[in-house]
Amino acid sequence: MNKKENILIVGAGLCGSLLTLRMAQRGYNVTLVEKRPDLRKVEQDAGRSINLALSDRGLRGLRIAGVEEEAKKKCIPMLGRMIHDKEGNTFLSKYSGRKNEYINSISRPGLNMLLLDAAEKMSNVTLIFNHGCKTVDLENASGVFKNYKTGTETTLSGDILLGTDGAGSMVRKSMFNHRKFLFSFSQDWLTHGYKELTIPATKDGGYRTDKGALHIWPRGKDMLIALPNLDGSFTVTLFAPYANSDYCFENLTTKEKVMEYFNSEFPDAVALMPTLEEEFFENPTGPLGTIKCSPWNSNGKTLLLGDAAHAIVPFYGQGMNASFEDVVVFDEVLGKFEGDWTKVFSEYEKARKIDTDAIADLAVDNFHEMKEHTASPLFQKKRKLETAFEAEFPEAYSSKYSLVTFNEHITYEEAMKKGRAQDKAILNLIDDGKLPEAMSLAEKLDLVNKETQEILHDDLVARNIK
Repeated sequence: MNKKENILIVGAGLCGSLLTLRMAQRGYNVTLVEKRPDLRKVEQDAGRSINLALSDRGLRGLRIAGVEEEAKKKCIPMLGRMIHDKEGNTFLSKYSGRKNEYINSISRPGLNMLLLDAAEKMSNVTLIFNHGCKTVDLENASGVFKNYKTGTETTLSGDILLGTDGAGSMVRKSMFNHRKFLFSFSQDWLTHGYKELTIPATKDGGYRTDKGALHIWPRGKDMLIALPNLDGSFTVTLFAPYANSDYCFENLTTKEKVMEYFNSEFPDAVALMPTLEEEFFENPTGPLGTIKCSPWNSNGKTLLLGDAAHAIVPFYGQGMNASFEDVVVFDEVLGKFEGDWTKVFSEYEKARKIDTDAIADLAVDNFHEMKEHTASPLFQKKRKLETAFEAEFPEAYSSKYSLVTFNEHITYEEAMKKGRAQDKAILNLIDDGKLPEAMSLAEKLDLVNKETQEILHDDLVARNIK
């Protein structure tokens, strides 16, 4: 392999920035192009950050690039979900029964800046901002880019082109429009949108509520969540239907209606948000959707990674983690087949596509779980039992959430299959009264494991019959 090969990466978000850093560390010359201004030099747009939940898979990606410890300094640990009911009562549902398993709240722009700073320090990295990709020549790993400051267009090229330009990817659009390229594409929108709000810090810079949890106000059709920031504030996100509901974005058009809604559904949150009315109308309403496509690569010259290949809804907290895991898997495949880009691209897609499809499906599942099931007695019994299993038998049991979030050496597909079977097993056993209080925890675990294996066996038989 010629280490002087030139890599053109389109999109300087989280995935593109980490990928740039890692490819530069491998000795490639990397040009990273971004349509937006350098986020380190401009004020961030309000209402479009959605705090991120950094967990094991994402940390592994940061680790291989040598920036994990710096990123951790920007993190706030969240031990579980703090559930708020309509009467203002709260209870903490821990993410894991094992010690030292938690997710981390981190600012998207803060982490992106850290990665850009690290990449910029590399002598073999060139960063170009304010250049929007207009078209891509897939066979020649080049693209036409418009300079938004001057209005002029320029062509940039590399030995290969990596598209990390997000859910609205122009690289992916070029694949979609290519007449000789048999490209499959699906985009599924939720009937819900989101709007960002804020719980500000107290006057002395403190937190108005518990900073060690991801707060959820589940209400069935809609929900509010809040993640802590280092400055004492919380980033709050409302997820609500666009239409066809008593309270939806279509009819939340006056301050009176908005306050009626929040006072009815989230009264304890209202007391924490003094700027609610203003923010609701100042901040945009964003859509939520899933993108799946294939193939991700074009003849060893162009490849999609991150949201450009597999955008997902944010309800498992795995969008960024999945994109960082893309970099890990790509790096591993590159280590095996370096010098043969066609082989690298095809093997990477073969290894990764099934897992990104799995986490996309899990994220939609978790949307319904968060807004509907987290407050139900049956779900709470299941979570209590699972955390007890993890605390008492840490090596013998992991919940679906733990398999996905804290086990980076298990694939998303494996986590999905086993986790869904475990969920079904526990819920069935509880509902059938087969896990009485008198039964020991070890006996309960044996029964759950037996039922889980039977469900997995039945699922396997059903797939083989098909």
